[in-house]
Amino acid sequence: MILLFVFSFVFLLLSKILKINVENTKERHKIQDGKIEYSDLDKPAKSLFSKKYRISGKPDYIVKKGGNIIPVELKSGNYNTPQKNHIFQLAAYCHLVEENYGVFVPYGVLVYNNSYSFNIKFDPSIRFELENTIVKMRNILKKGKTDSVNIDYNKCKTCSMKKYCK
Repeated sequence: MILLFVFSFVFLLLSKILKINVENTKERHKIQDGKIEYSDLDKPAKSLFSKKYRISGKPDYIVKKGGNIIPVELKSGNYNTPQKNHIFQLAAYCHLVEENYGVFVPYGVLVYNNSYSFNIKFDPSIRFELENTIVKMRNILKKGKTDSVNIDYNKCKTCSMKKYCK
């Protein structure tokens, strides 16, 4: 009987320690609360595809939180404000989640270098801007070249669109 009590106590203690470790890990890596529905972090996940815009992508993970399904994108770098290109990438993921899951996505989350976390609203203005950007990109692909752009030569090295630039 005493052995059973000791075993139960040890098991309870270990489960509490494990729970604290999980919570600390989630906090340290800014993992959002909720149930993870999709992840491209630990093994390659299936790409999400949009029939409407003919785009595809894989958010780092998707979490179900409070009845909402929220895409989360992890970025390296120490930014204290969300970067425009990262906002558009996240907006594309919000659209992909809406189309593939058949749900309304109110916002997505950008996490920088595991330090800063930003909820980015997927509101009508960002939806409109996303659609206009996709149309502009399609026109660049049709023309085979781009108009004048703000050049960041560091980004040019790895840009998939560099063959279309002047």
